[in-house]
Amino acid sequence: MKLKEIVPWGRSLAEYKLMFALSESDLGRRILGCGDGPASFNAEMTALGHSVVSVDPLYQFSSEQIRQRVQETYEPVVSQVRQNSERYVWKTFQDADELGAARLAAMETFLQDYEAGRYRFQALPELALADRSFDLCVCSHLLFTYSEHLPLDFHIVALRELLQVAAEVRIFPLLDLKCEISPHLDAVIEVMSKDGAAAQVRAVDYEFQKGGNQMLVLRR
Repeated sequence: MKLKEIVPWGRSLAEYKLMFALSESDLGRRILGCGDGPASFNAEMTALGHSVVSVDPLYQFSSEQIRQRVQETYEPVVSQVRQNSERYVWKTFQDADELGAARLAAMETFLQDYEAGRYRFQALPELALADRSFDLCVCSHLLFTYSEHLPLDFHIVALRELLQVAAEVRIFPLLDLKCEISPHLDAVIEVMSKDGAAAQVRAVDYEFQKGGNQMLVLRR
């Protein structure tokens, strides 16, 4: 992964709670954040006394490199959201400017916490983590989102890996970049079920992309 190809876009603990339907009991579990990027989830959870480890290819870069990339990409991304506002549900955020401000705040919280050692440079489909070392893995805007770039085989190998590492995996959203249900979803559910995992699509109380209000839950 090259830094110039990365578009940092951080989400908050409040959004994670909604995206993954995280209960108070869930928050107390050993959590792996896969593909967290510059989210403030880890920092906010740690401040509350919870246990989170985040993995992402982004973490090969220094905080200053990431900060610079945030500054380079922020305006183009917000402008693109503004131009395609009809694709989104403006309930959590009133407009593109409010969304952008929330993303910047989350990314700044992340950058202030980044050197803490809970952010590990790793990338799917294989992770250098011990089997069963986490109770719950949450994976945001990676699997299914990039269905055009990541083939079905990648999804299957990656999800098998995550289920080796964590007892339960939650993936959000189930939409691809065209705001359509991922073409991989049905096949993933079929393969995971044949593997012996329990697979369930669940509605959540979060919808920013239109139609993006579901997550996939997998359990060993």
